[in-house]
Amino acid sequence: MAATKREDESVREVGSDLLRLVVAYARQETVDPLRDLLRFVVWGLAGAVMTCVGGFLLSLASVRALQTELAGPLGGNLTWVPYCGGIAVALAFAGFSVTRILKDPK
Repeated sequence: MAATKREDESVREVGSDLLRLVVAYARQETVDPLRDLLRFVVWGLAGAVMTCVGGFLLSLASVRALQTELAGPLGGNLTWVPYCGGIAVALAFAGFSVTRILKDPK
């Protein structure tokens, strides 16, 4: 009788060890990489939002600077010219961003 009780306990210990091992392996191979991926995506989205806001403010600042500095020569029918300057700054910013995205890391 005593031998079977010891065997039952050792089988239970092996089973619980196996269950803990499987759970730890599943966490290591699924949960941890997903958590790392989520962290990467969150920081990427935060950076993208900040870059968009910065680009918008930069183009808005360029429009306002052109309106302020060239108010006399660009009066009347030429009030649209500063907006073209703002669009040019925005396109330059977007072009720079695209070159950084497509740059080969090597």
